Amino acid sequence: MRKIVVMIIDGEPFFRAGLRQALSQQDGLEILECDPEEEGKTAIAQVTTSSPGVALLDISYPTLIGLDLGKRIARSFPATKVVMLSSNPNEDDDELFEVIKSGAVAYLRSKDCTPTKLIETIRRASNGEYPINDSVSSRPKVAWRVLRQFQDIAAMGMTIEDITTPLTSKEVQILTHIAEGNTNKRIASLLGISEQTIKNHVSAILRKLNANDRAHAVFLALRNGWIVVEADNNGKHRGEGISLGSRPDSSSLG
Repeated sequence: MRKIVVMIIDGEPFFRAGLRQALSQQDGLEILECDPEEEGKTAIAQVTTSSPGVALLDISYPTLIGLDLGKRIARSFPATKVVMLSSNPNEDDDELFEVIKSGAVAYLRSKDCTPTKLIETIRRASNGEYPINDSVSSRPKVAWRVLRQFQDIAAMGMTIEDITTPLTSKEVQILTHIAEGNTNKRIASLLGISEQTIKNHVSAILRKLNANDRAHAVFLALRNGWIVVEADNNGKHRGEGISLGSRPDSSSLG
């Protein structure tokens, strides 16, 4: 069974030791510890070297200084899924909203988090799921704020990176082809990659947009200006992807 490399990033040795103890008894997990030190430089260096599948970071309530490091990891190392932990004793919509903007895939409050739930969250994150959607679905005010932020992107000239982790340029390209009515097989032929790779990208798109299906994903992308579908001289629709705040091509070839 493939081991999940989990990196615990925190400046408190006691906190790291406690998490290691809770996780080390589980099969299939390889646990690393990291003291982020000044400005998180050590953490970035160790993530670069070790390429963990999951990074556990404490938000450092109430200063929230852990959010910035989490955002840097989520955007610079897309293969490392960030799980934010909070010692905040109260449900805090503002805190959850900031975690969403950081690009973290999960948000857990220590008050409500059992070892079993933490391990389940790590495994879900490693499998490409977004457990943070569970947090959002139970907090309608946060869901409304997220929706409003996305709606304002095109109108205010904001980049999608101001809100959350964007679709990669490859995902925007594939979504554009979907909007033109192409099947996965046709898109694979157009892009010169396997149909299974297209399916993997489509699954990632649906997760990131929290879309029910391909049509829903296209609707969200068109409404927010991420893709534009135009008619050519023959009256057929052609699409041109608009990647707001897109990453370099090298990070979108998955």
